[in-house]
Amino acid sequence: MQDWAILVLRCSLGIMFVLHGSQKVFGMFGGSGMDKFAKMLTGLGFTPGIFWAYLAGYSELICGALLILGLFTRLSAGILLIVILVAAITVHLKNGFFMMQGGFEYNFIIIAICVALILLGPGKISLGDKF
Repeated sequence: MQDWAILVLRCSLGIMFVLHGSQKVFGMFGGSGMDKFAKMLTGLGFTPGIFWAYLAGYSELICGALLILGLFTRLSAGILLIVILVAAITVHLKNGFFMMQGGFEYNFIIIAICVALILLGPGKISLGDKF
């Protein structure tokens, strides 16, 4: 059953990040697209904003897909952990915990799942790496 549980964690987190990455990279699903995302990052002090936008957007997209497949699971979860920690610290932490006030509640759950996947690895129901 543990391998099925890992599959659920990997796929649910992977799908979420693929969709969020698609919003940033391609402007899909009502997303802002790369230019607006880059402007937001520049406003937060990340310069050049376009570099950080590409790095974050494609990290979400590619690492999310790798999680779904079970390839480079620990590495992908680690990269996504960094992305979500940066978002939590730079955007949400000042608003407290609860999501209703713009807090880091949502980020907290994503961080927990990333850490769990780093510790657990891909499980047997994967394309099978141990990275």
